[in-house]
Amino acid sequence: MQVEEIWLTRLFNDHLAGLGNAILGLFHIQAENAARPWANFITMQILVVLLIMVVFSLLRSRLSVDKPGTLQQLMEELFSFLRNQAKENVGHHGPQYLTMFGTLFIFILFCNLIGVIPGLESPTQVPYVPAGCAMIVFLYYKYLGVRENGLGKYLAHFAGDTPALAPLMIPIEIISHLARPLSLTIRLFANMFAGDKVTMVFLSLTYLVLPAVFMGLHVFVGFLQAYIFALLTMVYVGGAVAHEHEEAHETV
Repeated sequence: MQVEEIWLTRLFNDHLAGLGNAILGLFHIQAENAARPWANFITMQILVVLLIMVVFSLLRSRLSVDKPGTLQQLMEELFSFLRNQAKENVGHHGPQYLTMFGTLFIFILFCNLIGVIPGLESPTQVPYVPAGCAMIVFLYYKYLGVRENGLGKYLAHFAGDTPALAPLMIPIEIISHLARPLSLTIRLFANMFAGDKVTMVFLSLTYLVLPAVFMGLHVFVGFLQAYIFALLTMVYVGGAVAHEHEEAHETV
């Protein structure tokens, strides 16, 4: 199905088609239409990254201990909230992984909310974007599990605490872990896709109060889904590094 280009994607395809094909060529990928290699979800992610850079550049230039601005106070509250969530779900070492948790939350939040702006759309309503974030989470917590516990200890976790049940537990654990990226992808994609389509339908029917209600709901869902994604990441990381934390507590 042919997807209609938004104005930003049209600009990229009209003026940067060569760059798009060159980037795809680095990964040995050929665009279906070499004249228009850029897709909406790609250009929207580029815009999101640029917006995040601008927001945090402005924040950094206005940091103040005595008179913090509204943006600084908002970010400090967000930092404190995510830090507390990391402690609660990962353990007392949770804040050391806050860079990943915060980056995922902010990136997904911006991706979710940018679709509210007329003429733009949420890149998270395309399954490739949630799938990419989900695979990053999957590889990240696997890496942490091996780094913190060692390969042998981490693999032993799949066998469970009862050796007799290991033949049963190992395939169950493997399936459970492989299902996590799929679960993260479908949850985020389905909610944002449905929310965006419902909002667009009501905007096409009327421009009065009702669309504003659904746009507000879309914003709420955007915040909620970004939080759930970050929260599940914390839970997965907490499970991956749990043995290391337990041993630390026992030593104390």
